[in-house]
Amino acid sequence: MAAKKKVVPRDAAQALPELQRPAAELLFRDQLALLAEHQLGDPRPPGWQLSPRAVLKFVLGDEELGIEPKFVGRRAFLERCVVSLATNRGLMLIGEPGTAKSYLSELLAAAISGDSTLTIQGSAGTTEDTIRYSWNYAMLVAEGPSLRSLVPGPVYLGMTSGKLVRFEEITRCPLELQDVLLPVLSDRVMAIPELEGEARMLYAKAGFNVIATANTRDRGVNEMSAALKRRFNFETVAPIADIERELSLVQRETGRQLDRAGVPVSLSPELTELLVTTFRELRLGQTGDGKGIETPSTVLSTAEAVSTGCAAALHAYYYADGNPAPVHLVRHLVGTVLKDNPDDLKKVRHYFDHVVKKRRGGLWQDYYAARDELC
Repeated sequence: MAAKKKVVPRDAAQALPELQRPAAELLFRDQLALLAEHQLGDPRPPGWQLSPRAVLKFVLGDEELGIEPKFVGRRAFLERCVVSLATNRGLMLIGEPGTAKSYLSELLAAAISGDSTLTIQGSAGTTEDTIRYSWNYAMLVAEGPSLRSLVPGPVYLGMTSGKLVRFEEITRCPLELQDVLLPVLSDRVMAIPELEGEARMLYAKAGFNVIATANTRDRGVNEMSAALKRRFNFETVAPIADIERELSLVQRETGRQLDRAGVPVSLSPELTELLVTTFRELRLGQTGDGKGIETPSTVLSTAEAVSTGCAAALHAYYYADGNPAPVHLVRHLVGTVLKDNPDDLKKVRHYFDHVVKKRRGGLWQDYYAARDELC
């Protein structure tokens, strides 16, 4: 019997050039289809598109199937996240800004439900209508309340279709809006008092659940009620601990974003090392050899490093010879660090004068020579 040929999925972004940022289920649709084909026999919760094992392969990658890793995290942590979504509790992802909480929730929703777009963006302006449902008021006046005049929100759609709902930055919403989820998570039911008969109560289909995210810097702004906390399993998304894995991720993601932008430029490994090392040391407040340094108040996450690297490459492409250099990194490091605290820029200058200046080899001296751009 001939050996089965391994199919290497392609990045669907090449087929969707008109979209700035395709949803995960579009971007990785070939990989999702391949995993669905190879999951035969794996136990699968009701309403799920993929089995828990296939979901993990989608997120962490599978070399044999040609599935690339998309998230850096401990396997045990991710297993707990996936299992949580198969229970009668929601999943709450908490962590520092830029630790890819939203991206992880998108990947899980794409793999489990095949749809990551049922999303609520938490803010002071979020209303109950944007969470549950609203009304087409012209039709409401003409016909009265009915399913025809009802405009479904993400939670309504998730319950009727048996899909995951993503609630981003839930603690940015007032407490009374957060608690709209209490009956949904407790009894898997939503009351619609405007309707009559069986339509007054909406019962969730199998596969429905909620993934929420919360930024640790926003905790305490709108603290969650104890009742709502009991309806979630909490998991902390930690920053990437291993520098080699962070280097690999930044190199891969900057390349992917530049490809998506149609820019034939990439960061060299030496530039990526400068970028990641700077962000890690300023974020941790110490150098690689253990010397303490002042930490800026702004967020210097892996996600910010990717954005800074992409900006530096684009700058070189549009305004220089197309070869990103340390000076381009320094120019866009300013925009990342300097948000609303002028002292942060002083701390970065101090880092250059007392840490970067002493380093030899690679591009470190060119990096230091570009310090005048820190203004």
